[in-house]
Amino acid sequence: MMSDQMRSLSHQLRLFGVHASFEKRAAQAAGQGLNHLEFLRLVLEDELLNRKERISKGLLTRAKFRSVADLEDWDQSYDRGLTKAKLRELSSTSFVESNENLLILGRTGEGKTHMAVAIGRRLCAENISTFFVPVNFLFEEVHAAKVAGKYLQYVKRLSQVRVLILDDFGLRNYTHDEATVLVDILEDRHKKGSVIVTSQADPKGWPKLFEDPLIAEAIVSRLEHPSQKLVLKGGNYREKLQTQLPSGKKIEKETMLN
Repeated sequence: MMSDQMRSLSHQLRLFGVHASFEKRAAQAAGQGLNHLEFLRLVLEDELLNRKERISKGLLTRAKFRSVADLEDWDQSYDRGLTKAKLRELSSTSFVESNENLLILGRTGEGKTHMAVAIGRRLCAENISTFFVPVNFLFEEVHAAKVAGKYLQYVKRLSQVRVLILDDFGLRNYTHDEATVLVDILEDRHKKGSVIVTSQADPKGWPKLFEDPLIAEAIVSRLEHPSQKLVLKGGNYREKLQTQLPSGKKIEKETMLN
């Protein structure tokens, strides 16, 4: 009878963590001789964890990651440019609290996208809103938003996420209109959140990607200040994996190795 009442009340109050765990916690309390306050603390901790996990799942869906990668899976069997201490620091997400950007640099296949996605998924797990978009696809979305008369709404949407991930920046030169879009997005986000950029190009060469030197300076300045640079190395990880696999077997989720 009491269990039915607890189940009904926790459901009505939308305490889904309590709803799922109270019977287990009641048995634990009885078995370990816990008092009422200790039992209450346990079920409230379950509720908090349940809410955090539900928020995280929603953030992961809205982040639009195109692959699955986690910091714990980063191969450290050889030097790839990141120490264990640095990986722990990234896992702590402290750069977001200080509104720093992350510039993830390296050649094709060295794991730039993998690292950006892994950090992004970690952010979502900590209930930090994140959005992932390849730069070329960003401009396609901007074009569609302009045609629909929703450009300002689109820029505002990007400014509202705590961390924006711009994947594959600098693969080509950008038009004046595209540069203006980047200025709009970065200006609207300035000091409100962090940007993670992956790029094969050295930041010293970024100004050459744009026609107007003043716009170029504005874009590069907002990306570099303040920022941390993660320079990956170790060669093409995809090729290293391929040499370790049996003949004919393909690498799974290879898109995350860029």
